[in-house]
Amino acid sequence: MVDTTGAAPTGERRAERLELRVPTSPTQLPAVRAMAGDLAMRMDFDLDAVEDLRLAVDEACATLAAVAQGDSLTVVFEATREGLRIDAWVPTAAGVDVPRDGFGWAVLHTLVDTVEAGPSDQATVPAGNGDATPAASISLVKKLRRYSSSDVLADDADVSVLR
Repeated sequence: MVDTTGAAPTGERRAERLELRVPTSPTQLPAVRAMAGDLAMRMDFDLDAVEDLRLAVDEACATLAAVAQGDSLTVVFEATREGLRIDAWVPTAAGVDVPRDGFGWAVLHTLVDTVEAGPSDQATVPAGNGDATPAASISLVKKLRRYSSSDVLADDADVSVLR
């Protein structure tokens, strides 16, 4: 579902939001990964950043699926001029937190610019139903880097291959 409500008051492009709900089944998680990759390509991320996002989304969703109570994973993609924010959450039992140790958590920190996780409820997570049902969430942010030739090369830069 795309959020098309309200344009930015300053006339600048507003964020575009897409919500995706899938079962936590391992057979459905590739669809979320594919959506992240497609959005990143359309936003003009470089190929390495696209792959980083795919891997990060896959790791985040697998982590959440392991703590889920029920069979529903909600992922909200928000594309802005600055980059892509991905909020993923699952309903959980009270007191369940997102594991933040181990290799998977280290991978998430390496692949995106910002990662946050923790317990929450459906009143505060994006696209939640507004009640106090416990949830666990992971939020990822990957910034879009745009370079002009002046950002990449200084005026006195030696770009020759031979030295």
